[in-house]
Amino acid sequence: MKAITYRTYGGPDVLEYGDRPDPKAGPDSVLVKVRAASVNPVDWKIQAGYMDSMVDAIFPVVPGWDVAGVVEQVGVSITEFAPGDEVIGYVREDMVARGTFAEYVAAPIRTLARKPANLSFEEAAGLPLAGLTAYQTLTKALGIRSGETVLVHAAAGGVGSLAVQIARALGARVIGTASERNHDYLRSLGAEPVRYGDGLAEWVKELAPEGVDGVLDLIGGEALAMSPALLAEGGRLASVADGSVIGLGGRYVFVRPDAQDLAALTALAESGRLRVEVAATFPLERAADAQRLNMDGHTRGKVVVTVP
Repeated sequence: MKAITYRTYGGPDVLEYGDRPDPKAGPDSVLVKVRAASVNPVDWKIQAGYMDSMVDAIFPVVPGWDVAGVVEQVGVSITEFAPGDEVIGYVREDMVARGTFAEYVAAPIRTLARKPANLSFEEAAGLPLAGLTAYQTLTKALGIRSGETVLVHAAAGGVGSLAVQIARALGARVIGTASERNHDYLRSLGAEPVRYGDGLAEWVKELAPEGVDGVLDLIGGEALAMSPALLAEGGRLASVADGSVIGLGGRYVFVRPDAQDLAALTALAESGRLRVEVAATFPLERAADAQRLNMDGHTRGKVVVTVP
C-alpha cells in the first residue's frame, strides 16, 4: 500500500511518501480502506519527539489517528461490522507505528463507530479526535447540564467549533472566544462570541455577570490563568492544552478512544446538531503540506488528507 512515514523525529520535512506492507487485521481489529484522515496537533508533536517519554515510536512510523473509510476485512472475533460498512475511528494505540495516513489501517474495534451517513468522508474524518475531546471534556470532566453556561476558549478551531455545538446540544448557553473574523461563524454555531486580548475577562462578565458554570480551555497560558475568576459558585474548569490547570483546581483532559462516545457523536451529526468544518484538503502524497497548514494554528475547522 501507499503510505506516509517518518524514520526519525522531526518536522514536516521528514515525512516520506512510498510503499509499506499492507497491515493485518488481528482477531479484535478491522482492516479499513482509508478514504480520509485528518491532521491533529498531536500528530506533529509526536513526530517532533515531544511525547517520546510517554509513547513508544516504532520506526518507520505511519502518522495519523483520525480515519474515515470503508471496512475491507474484519478480525475473527468481530461481529459489530462487516465488509462494506462505512466507519470512523480514533485509531490510537499505546505506541505509534501504524497510523491512518495510508491506504489501509488495522483499527482495534474499541476505536471505531459507524460513519455519520450525512457527512462526507472528508467531514467525517475530522470528527473522531476533535469530537471526542470536546465530548469527553464537556460531559465527563465538566459535567455540563442543560441550562448552564459554558465558556470555550478558541471556539472557532477544530475542537472548539465541535465543543460549541455539543454544548448547545446538551442545552447549555455558550460563550466562545475567537478573533473577530470568526465571530459570525461562532454565531452560526449558536455561540455568543467575545474577542481575545486585554479586556477579555470584562467582556465575559458583561455576558455572564454571575460567572460561567464551566470553562473548556483549548489555549492554555493567559486565557487559562484568568479563567478561575470567571467561574460562578460551583463552576468547573478543564483544559486539554495546559497541565497547569490542575494547580488551578481544574482537570486536565487527554482524550481516549471510546466507541460508545464516538457513536454518540455519530448520532448528533445525523440529527443535524453537529457539523464539521473542513478548512482544506490535501492528497495523501501532500501530507507534509497539510501538516504545515495545521501547524500554522490559524485555520478554522479541520485540515484533511484524502486517499483515492
